[in-house]
Amino acid sequence: MTRKVRRFSGGVYDLGLHIVWCPKYRRPVLGGRVAERLDELIRQKADERGWEVIALEVMPDHVHLFVKHDAKSSASYVANQFKGFTSRVLREEFPHLKSRMPTLWSSSYFAASVGAVSAATVEKYINTQWERPGKKGDGS
Repeated sequence: MTRKVRRFSGGVYDLGLHIVWCPKYRRPVLGGRVAERLDELIRQKADERGWEVIALEVMPDHVHLFVKHDAKSSASYVANQFKGFTSRVLREEFPHLKSRMPTLWSSSYFAASVGAVSAATVEKYINTQWERPGKKGDGS
């Protein structure tokens, strides 16, 4: 995958999140038409926010999403935008989701940043700054 950076008035960014969330009680309710509609709704919300869905997998009892987002949105904001919107719409469209469960989604989620370089690469880059050509080691 080629790196695509985005620009805004304050800088340049390339931010990605891997987000995983589950239905309440990890019930396997995300199948068939519900799964298809959930996929559509996630992509709709991403488009609305200007985010890019890189990968999406809806499993019967959880959702995996890799999304590129803007620099001003936190991981919790991104996750909750998807969870809140999809819960409201799915529970309206599929009444069995309302009758079987108090809420569609568990209150928790997993989020990890996804970047073009590994944490080890960044750590090495930071730790070797003074070893690079043209850098003065005297602090001036």
